[in-house]
Amino acid sequence: MLDDSPLFRMIELDETVSTNNFLQGYHPLQPVEITLVTAEYQTAGRGQQGNSWESARGENLLFSLLVFPTTLPATQLFVLSEAIALSIKDTIKHFLDESGQNADGREVTVKWPNDIYVDDRKIAGILIENDLQGGHICRAILGCGVNVNQEAFASDAPNPVSLRQLLGHETERSFVLNAIVENFARRYADIQKGCYEDIHQDYLSSLYRREGIYPFHDSKGPFMAEIADVEPTGYLILRETDNSLRRYAFKEVSYS
Repeated sequence: MLDDSPLFRMIELDETVSTNNFLQGYHPLQPVEITLVTAEYQTAGRGQQGNSWESARGENLLFSLLVFPTTLPATQLFVLSEAIALSIKDTIKHFLDESGQNADGREVTVKWPNDIYVDDRKIAGILIENDLQGGHICRAILGCGVNVNQEAFASDAPNPVSLRQLLGHETERSFVLNAIVENFARRYADIQKGCYEDIHQDYLSSLYRREGIYPFHDSKGPFMAEIADVEPTGYLILRETDNSLRRYAFKEVSYS
């Protein structure tokens, strides 16, 4: 997959502010279906809503995908987030299962909206930036950070983990990247065909703490609820113990 073609282009950078920033200023004369930009190091890697992303030089995956989903209605924009999150989640699970060291059955899930977790630890994060035109998405940048070979984390992030920490050995990063991109290309082809529901159902079944009632916290304080649904626009729907529903945008609610 990682060879240039009429449908795919790869740009490899040694260092950049962030791969998302690079693509914001990237306007090729002949756009392809998927453009992949990777970096060995980001001087200001970004997470959701201004959070930073820690990554040691040359040890992890830092990349962004540029796509032009011009037929995707803005009302369905979250399916892109679902597709890339599932692509990373499936790849991480594959490497854990193939290692022969996952006898404990580590659970790989997507923590709403699009963090990838192994059990209760974060192994990947995603930042998506969409450009809208009318009622459709004309351009989308999917920025990803995946912890692959980093052994120790210096930031105050509460729960990072890498494949190396889980497996006890290094993993060739290009193998992980190739698998993620191939998984995404398949799901993106479904998006272009308008097949959103299968991706959505796969996403729902892959959610962190999908089954059961758990503690949450919003601006009014703590409460107990279960995940009822995620809307096509990305809003999280929680069902309280009295069956009443609450609706949240990102950052409006957190797991306790």
